[in-house]
Amino acid sequence: MKYQLTGEYEIKIDAKGRIKMPANLLKQLTVSTGENGSYDFVVNRGYENHLILYPQDVWEKKTKELNRLNINIRKNRQAVRYLYRGATQISADSSERVLIPKNLILYAGIEKNVVLFAYLDQIEIWAKSAYQQMIDEEPVDFAELAEEVFGDKSKEEDE
Repeated sequence: MKYQLTGEYEIKIDAKGRIKMPANLLKQLTVSTGENGSYDFVVNRGYENHLILYPQDVWEKKTKELNRLNINIRKNRQAVRYLYRGATQISADSSERVLIPKNLILYAGIEKNVVLFAYLDQIEIWAKSAYQQMIDEEPVDFAELAEEVFGDKSKEEDE
């Protein structure tokens, strides 16, 4: 399944480690419901000190990519270990909340205020303070960054 998730949502995590998924975000995920009608995800560590919530079908696609790596090569083995370490399957309950494992909450430094940042086919989960710090460290000249990253794509055809 191909997603084009979008949105930035400020929410709170409860004392048990549950976050309520915003209705607008769930509307974008209707195709990822499991057999029992719940929303099924895998949550894991992100590349920075945040978490990534993957719809179950997206995680399955990522694991197929990982499984193609030759684990006899040390860097591949390290990448596979890192990407699987902490990965936890979770489902939304009847109140559309997901329970984030405590070890991942600690990894991301999440306390009470959380930002969900949805893009492409994943949802980043940030401690609000860490998210704000990441934004504050963004380059001053986004136009320069965009030019460097995207170059001249005007001649390429749309896919």
